[in-house]
Parts: sequence; structure tokens; C-alpha cells
Amino acid sequence: MKDFFRVLKLYIPPYKKNLVFAFIFNILAALFIVFSMASMIPMLEVILQDDKNVHELLTWSFNNGFSEFGSTLKNNIYYYITLAKEDYGPANALLILGIVVVIATLLKTGFTYLASYTMIGVRNGVTRDIRNKIYRKLVELPLGFYSEERKGDMMARSTVDVQEVEASIMSSLDMFLKNPIIVIVVLGSMLFISFKLTLFVFIVLPIMGFIIGRIGKNLKKTSREGQNKMGEILGVIEETLSGLRIIKAFNAEKRMDNRFWNETESYRRINNRLQRRRDLAHPTSEFLGTIMVIIIVWYGGSLIIDEDASLNMATFLTYLGMFYQIINPAKAFSQATYNIQKGMAAYERIEAVLDAELSIKEHDGSEKIQEFKDKIEYRNITFSYNNEVDVLKDVSLTIPQGKTIALVGQSGSGKTTFVDLLPRFYDVQSGGIYIDGHNIKDLRLFDLRELMGNVNQDAILFNDSIYNNITFGVENATMEEVIDAAKVANAHDFIEATEDGYQTKIGDRGSKLSGGQRQRLSIARAILKNPPILILDEATSALDTESERLVQDALEKLMKNRTSLVIAHRLSTVRNADMICVFHEGKIVETGTHDELIALNGIYNKLHSMQMS
Repeated sequence: MKDFFRVLKLYIPPYKKNLVFAFIFNILAALFIVFSMASMIPMLEVILQDDKNVHELLTWSFNNGFSEFGSTLKNNIYYYITLAKEDYGPANALLILGIVVVIATLLKTGFTYLASYTMIGVRNGVTRDIRNKIYRKLVELPLGFYSEERKGDMMARSTVDVQEVEASIMSSLDMFLKNPIIVIVVLGSMLFISFKLTLFVFIVLPIMGFIIGRIGKNLKKTSREGQNKMGEILGVIEETLSGLRIIKAFNAEKRMDNRFWNETESYRRINNRLQRRRDLAHPTSEFLGTIMVIIIVWYGGSLIIDEDASLNMATFLTYLGMFYQIINPAKAFSQATYNIQKGMAAYERIEAVLDAELSIKEHDGSEKIQEFKDKIEYRNITFSYNNEVDVLKDVSLTIPQGKTIALVGQSGSGKTTFVDLLPRFYDVQSGGIYIDGHNIKDLRLFDLRELMGNVNQDAILFNDSIYNNITFGVENATMEEVIDAAKVANAHDFIEATEDGYQTKIGDRGSKLSGGQRQRLSIARAILKNPPILILDEATSALDTESERLVQDALEKLMKNRTSLVIAHRLSTVRNADMICVFHEGKIVETGTHDELIALNGIYNKLHSMQMS
């Protein structure tokens, strides 16, 4: 329960006003529960027993404390009921008391609804805040975090686990605000009716809570296993949808089906254990509640038989009615205890993401940078993804403003890592990267990345309109600017040929477009951003000849008067670069123009000869 209150402390403060109103409504509802039940005593005593008639109205007095006030209240209520019985007859007096009970019940249920109405806003608001918080953290986390995590598991934490928190923890919040109030108010009234009998209840009641608590002891552990397994199931689904073409091409449907069946079977077994233990709460609490009622009837009956002055049959029957009013809250409390354990297991998985360290972050004195004027410098940088194997080893390079630098070499030689370090997708272990003399670690991340535009081998587009994909990351772009960018990217003609033009939806990852069309949209997006530094990562390698020609033409327009870092496997696309850097096993082993490197007769010449043959 300590963790439960810690979660509430984190998310409840913005909704304090709602909680105050819910608290007031619950108190009023509890008071009217007591009032409606207490109304049964005079009905039973005065209406059904002539010797309970009262003909003297007492003066209100508090001189001797609460006990005298209680006696006066009881006497005066009996007095007015006696008048009603004598004036209108017993049957009509009974009807009047019945109407009073109905009104009290109406007020009780009305205030109960108002409390629930108020708590719905709190519950859904907190759930929204958790969803927003985890999504914001998923976006903030560096790329390196996701190399260690499965996408499906991250999806499960963002959806299924949040849903479980809403269903378990937040639904229990209403119970914690309502049921204790009902129990306290009703128990207080029971103390007033019979101190001896209620003291006996206090002795027996904790035993029921202890037994139920023992049943739910291991619920949290089992629930965490279920949440982890659901993350694995979503991971398999995500991999299946992403790799459906390969699954079908290799006739691997049966293999994937067996894999998924094993995961769901494991989840079924875990859920069986979880739900069987959870569902034990209701029959256990009902059974123990019945035992308690029998014990109370026995003890209360013995008090009546012994002619205890504080208890008679009418009062005892009303007392039993009040006791029944706290049985349901007690059952709900036991069920909520189970739910909280289950919900906390889900929240711990969410919290693992929320508490993940942001390894790429700004410090308090981060500098602003608005433009790129001179040069980019890589100074003796060394980098590894796992702090064991160095992907880049003591690499240095100076890139003058306005020059095109081509990066070539075998796969795995460090080219993509080299350019990923510039926008700080990762941070170097040693050395530094400088823009106009400023270490990029000392610059604001937003300003640093605002200087750059990316066009990747796999054009990353979103399931949205063409217009929104081109303007992605650019605020307040006009339609004229978007069209101009599309024309420069050789994309305007095919956009106009689509059904809805710039408002055409392109499907998941641009699935409704060809590879060349997707790439030209990503180039148009970079053109609209108009960055001084451009990063091109294999931008034409996956295209057919005609698409490559259109894309290459768009890229040449894009690179004009910009500082460009171009990763290329097709050396023909970088012949005119100002400088070509050849990477080999994490180092730059050759630099120069195309002709200079051919004359050098080294690795570059070997790569060139292989592509020409």
C-alpha cells in the first residue's frame, strides 16, 4: 500500500479540488445512510409497540454532554411520531415515516452519484496524465535505449499497462475515498446504539482482513509476470506485421503461428493463476461476512436475553441493518486490495520507462546557436554502443561550411554512426564534436538539431496527408512554400496526380507510394526545413534507375550551397563531392577527391573497380 500512496502523491495534486468535493459528497452520503437506517428504530418501536408512545416534549440541552442530547433527540422524535399516530392513525404515520426513509435514501444515492461523478474526472485525468507522461518519455529517450528494448514491450507499457493502472489503481481510488468514510460513520453510529456489541465487532473484524490479505500476498508477482508476457505477445505481433512479406515468402506462417501459440498459452496459464486467486476474494469475504453476522446475532441475542438496557429487539434489528451497510464496503476493500496489487505490477513496468536515464541531455548553461557560419570539427572521437567494442576509433575530420563530404566504405565501417553523432543521437565516449568552435554537448539540443536536415535510405513517413508529411517539424508553412519545396524535389507532379493532391493520405509508412515517391517526399520535407547542414544516408541506394535519376536531381538541388554529409555505397553518386572520406574498421583511412583517391590506388580504388566491373 505504500507504493499505492506514492503513486497517488505523484498524480493527484492537480485534482485536489475534485477530491475535496468527492470527500464532502461521500460524508453526506454516509450520514444519510445512517439516517435512513436509524429511522427504522422509531418505526419498529412506536408504530408496532403502544408502550413506546411519548407524550412529553423535552427542552434541548447540552449541559450534560452528548448523551443527554442523544436522549432528548430520541424522546422528541418519538413525541412527534406519537402525535402523527394519534392524529392520522398508525397506518398513515407509518406511511409518513416511510416517505422520510425514501427521501433519505434518495439523498444518499444522489450524493453517492455526485461523488462518483466527481471521481470519474479524477480517474480519467490521472490516466491521461500517465499516458502523456510515458509517451513524452518515449520520445525523449535516446536511440540507444531502444537497442536494448523490444518495440512490442514498449507498446505494451504504453497501452496495456496504462489500461491496467486505470482499471486497478484508479478504480480503487474511489473506493479508498468512499468506503472508509461509510465504515467510520456507520461504525460510529453503531457505537452509539450499542457500545458492547460494536466493541465485539472490532475484535472479530480484523481477523477477516488478515485472512483476505494472506490470500492476495503473491498477487503482485503473478500480475507482473502476466504484464511481461503481454509485452512479449505484442512484440511478436509487431514483428509479424513488420515482416509479413518475408514470412509469406519463406512459407513460415506455421512457424510464426506456433511461436505465437506458445506465448499465448503461457499467458493463459499465468492469467489462470492470477484470476483464480483474485476471484477468491469475493467468496472468501462473503463466507467470512456470514460467519461474522452469525456471531453478532448470537452475541446481540444474548444481550437481549440478559435484558441489557441498552439493547432491545427493534434496536438490534436496526443494528444488523447498519452492519450490513459496512459489509459491502469491506468486500470492496478486499477486492480493491487485490486490484491494487495487480495495478502496481503494471505501474512498476511503466515506472521503469519513466525512470530510465536520459543519457543525451542538456546542462544548465547550454548555449543557443541560430546559424552555422564556419566549420564542423570531429576531434579525436571514439565511440562504442556497449562500452566494449569501439565502432569509431580516434577519428578526426574538419568539414568546412558549404562543402559536400562523402563517406564511403564497407558496411559496418562506422559511416552511419559517424553522422548520427552530429545531431547527438548518441554521445561520444572521448574526444568532441564542434560547430563553429562550440562543443555540441554545450549547445541546446533543439537549436543543434534545427541546423540539420536528414534524408535516409528508408524514407520515414507518417500515416497522414502528403501536406502534413512535408511540413513535419516546420511550423506555419504556407501552401505556396510547400508546393515550391515539392517542385524542387521533383514531387509536385505525382502529388497532383493523386486523388486528393496534397491532402492525400499515404498510408502506414507511405505504403501507398512507390519507393522513389517516398524518397522525394522526404527530400521535399528537408527542402522546406531549409537547414544549413544536410545529412544524406544512402538516399538513392534502394531505387530503380528512373527513380534514382529523379531523386539524385532533387538531391543536387537540395545540396546546393549547403554543408552536406553524404553516405553512399554507389560511388558514382559522389564523384563530384568536395572531399571523400573512406572508412575502414572505425577509422578514416583515406581522404581526397575522386581523382586523388583513384590515383592513390588504395581501398577506394578497389571499391570503385569492383563496382565498375
